[in-house]
Amino acid sequence: MNKILLLLLTVSTYALASSGEAGTDIVQRTVNFLLFAGLIWYFVAEPAKAYFSGRRQGIADELQKVKDRLAESDKLKKDALAKVDEAEKFAKDLMELSKKENKIVNDNIMAQCDIDLANLTSQQKILMDFEQRKMVRGVVKEIVSDILSDTSNDFDQEAMANVILKKVA
Repeated sequence: MNKILLLLLTVSTYALASSGEAGTDIVQRTVNFLLFAGLIWYFVAEPAKAYFSGRRQGIADELQKVKDRLAESDKLKKDALAKVDEAEKFAKDLMELSKKENKIVNDNIMAQCDIDLANLTSQQKILMDFEQRKMVRGVVKEIVSDILSDTSNDFDQEAMANVILKKVA
């Protein structure tokens, strides 16, 4: 690169040189320019290279961080989707279990209702029998008191039993 630049400068010196001897300071100007360009290159080249390589490394580091975050996001997304699938399966199992438990509870309630109904029927029958006996006792008591009040004292037990049997029958 330096050789190309030197060749370009020397060719331009002869191409742009004036034909007269008075006022030709192109060589000094060229040497000054080369010195100036060399000094600039000497002082600026290393910091510029360091700046651009640091900048390139910073961009590469940021790119790597973004890739890492993207990979982590993908992993979290996969985990979340797996959890959603697991939750859907759990919900399905829970629904089936709830239906089974509902059937069991319903069957237990129906069985208890049948038992309660049988108990109520039995209690009603017992109560009806009790009321019937109570009514029979009342009728017998009324008949006996009527007979005793209507008849005389010499009425015996056998006659009383006959009267009761006739009344009840």
